[in-house]
Amino acid sequence: MKLRKKLKYLWLKIVSFFSPRWKVEVSYNKQWGDTDDKTFIAKKFYQKKEKFLKFKTDSNDIIEIRSATGLNYRIEEL
Repeated sequence: MKLRKKLKYLWLKIVSFFSPRWKVEVSYNKQWGDTDDKTFIAKKFYQKKEKFLKFKTDSNDIIEIRSATGLNYRIEEL
């Protein structure tokens, strides 16, 4: 199991050299650290707007997040 984690870490380091990855944290209310917060690893953004966020994850899932009142999200480059 440790070898698998190390190989995955090494693979992500090699891939991140050629294409950056981002950590996206989304909170569905104004308070950070609740149980409703979600974290994703994104490899490509399609749209980043005040009320709409669309991106592709490492597992090639396309995530769309909408909010009528505005989104609370943080984006960090890994």
